[in-house]
Amino acid sequence: MQKLIQRIQKANSLLCVGLDPVGDDAYVARQLAEVVDQTSPFAAAFKPNLAFFLSRENGVQLLRETVQRIPQDIPVILDGKFGDIANTADHYARFAYDVIGADAVTVNPYMGDDAVRPFVREDKLVFVLAKTSNKSQYSMQNMALTRGGSLAHGVAQVACKLDSEIGGIGLVVGATHPEALAEVRAICPEQWFLVPGVGAQGGDLAATLRAGLRSNGSGLLINTSRAIWQAEDAGAAARELMERINALRPVTA
Repeated sequence: MQKLIQRIQKANSLLCVGLDPVGDDAYVARQLAEVVDQTSPFAAAFKPNLAFFLSRENGVQLLRETVQRIPQDIPVILDGKFGDIANTADHYARFAYDVIGADAVTVNPYMGDDAVRPFVREDKLVFVLAKTSNKSQYSMQNMALTRGGSLAHGVAQVACKLDSEIGGIGLVVGATHPEALAEVRAICPEQWFLVPGVGAQGGDLAATLRAGLRSNGSGLLINTSRAIWQAEDAGAAARELMERINALRPVTA
């Protein structure tokens, strides 16, 4: 958490650059290096998506090389949406932190606390999936609970309780429905949110910031992947989005 806060203050940025590499191996290796180098001045964090690397024969090595290329002061969130329990989850954590060198992970909490706790370390951050940005999430995440609220609200409550007990817990909350983001923020007023869905998925940036920012203008990491990866100038695309975010932040403070 401290590393993240220091990076945000240094770069004056809430932008998380997603790395979802597509293309042939030669292109991907070259493009990853260029995107990392060009966007580093504007990134609060990088988020490599594990699936896009594991689908390649040299994927683990490519992922390690990419993480090593990222400047040491910029946090790396390994987006694996891990969701197993007990010693299995512990091995996933070892892979993410000790093999890859990530500073944070995304975790699917469907199997309960046991799926989250193995990823908690003193110097790491865990983002628990609460309200995702994909369209079909309604079939599960909007289910009503007998005690009131939805399944997504219940997950947020559990995540906040875990954070108060052991620390280092944030949430993944999508930008595609700002009203849902505001509801989760009301449940978890202090936690950091990793927010996908701005860009190709159509999330409204201004509405997202109004719904999710804490009163001090922080608390959100706005992730974008394709809009930067597909840009002719990745650095310019990252700088433009960072500046748009910063222009809107004072309005919500």
